[in-house]
Amino acid sequence: MSQPDTAHVVTDIQLQADRRELQCSVLALTVKVGLIILSGVSLVRLSGAYQERFDRHEELAAVVAAESIKLRTLQRRFDHLFSIGGEKRLIDEQDQWIAPNRIRIIWH
Repeated sequence: MSQPDTAHVVTDIQLQADRRELQCSVLALTVKVGLIILSGVSLVRLSGAYQERFDRHEELAAVVAAESIKLRTLQRRFDHLFSIGGEKRLIDEQDQWIAPNRIRIIWH
């Protein structure tokens, strides 16, 4: 009589161990699937943010290039005005300057 009871107890213990193992496996699978989904969503969001930053960088690089060209032009003009004869070139460029033989009147 004790033999079937022992076999029954061993079988019950084995079934409980199998259920626990199955529960742990399902829990581990759920955690792994959740992490994979979280990684995928994060990757999609990061790629969108990267693309936005890349587009912004290109826009800023274009602005910097345009401003650099303006700066070089203005530097050349500045150097040109401060070379020999620059004062005459500056006066020739300015239409609003008063002729040398005129008197300037300032109204208040």
